[in-house]
Amino acid sequence: MHKLLLVLLLLPFAGCGPDAGAARGDLGERTVRVVTTTSMIADIARQVGGARVEVEGLMGPGVDPHLYKASEGDMRRMTDADVIFYNGLHLEGKMVDILDRLDQAAAVTDEIDRARLVAPPAFDGNYDPHVWMDVSMWAQAAEAVADRLAALDTAHASGYRARADAYLARLDSLDRWVRGEVARVPEDQRVLVTAHDAFNYFGRAYGFEVRGLQGISTATEAGTADVQNLAAFVAERRIPAMFVESSVPARSIEAVREAVRARGFEVEIGGNLYSDALGGAGSGADTYVGMIRHNVSTIVNALAAEPVAER
Repeated sequence: MHKLLLVLLLLPFAGCGPDAGAARGDLGERTVRVVTTTSMIADIARQVGGARVEVEGLMGPGVDPHLYKASEGDMRRMTDADVIFYNGLHLEGKMVDILDRLDQAAAVTDEIDRARLVAPPAFDGNYDPHVWMDVSMWAQAAEAVADRLAALDTAHASGYRARADAYLARLDSLDRWVRGEVARVPEDQRVLVTAHDAFNYFGRAYGFEVRGLQGISTATEAGTADVQNLAAFVAERRIPAMFVESSVPARSIEAVREAVRARGFEVEIGGNLYSDALGGAGSGADTYVGMIRHNVSTIVNALAAEPVAER
């Protein structure tokens, strides 16, 4: 019933195109109204849009986008927006029907070469949506945001391009920093065990074997067999630390820890990683750059022979 109501609410706006916002007022005389799904995308929009945009993110700190359902208030925000940026690749699984009906909605992953995407066999032929875990891939999402804003607000296109170039330079620097930090972890210790399978792109880009208790989507709950299988892997490989995630209840990894202990091995909880959402204000992980720095520092501190300070 909830889904039907939202679809009915959308019908009057189904024909809204990218220029619908401009029809409500000259963009040269006001800021661009931007709505985003995840907090990572909201951060891109703010970095690239600067003072030209008003950004409203639907999903705050700790919110799981796999399970998020749009409220009636969200519907009003989206239909009033000049542009809606969302991740795509079925990350926002419960919002797909809604986003497909809004022409001002743009998936930031659409321009990423599909050959670079991971398509796990267990994910029903779909791509892994967690592309932001590879900084170089997320840079392409930033370019997509800049292109859409420049096309929408043509009078200020040069400003979007300049801010995007500056941000892309920061992401290139971040990518090089990540590679330098993970090099502190011996190759045979680069095994990342987390609450759900959100780090495949991170593992591929930076040389980690990745194991998640839950699958790509948290909509699929882990069962007893999943807990025992992961516990057997951790105990056999003598993995020193596993990690909880900000958007997934910690009890799942705690269950694995108890199962590992029952096998005669003690594994530590290495810390909290931000996977599907940024951290709250003041957390140090409330921007994309801050989130990546926090995650990498937490991983390296737990797995490296010589811990490093977070920066």
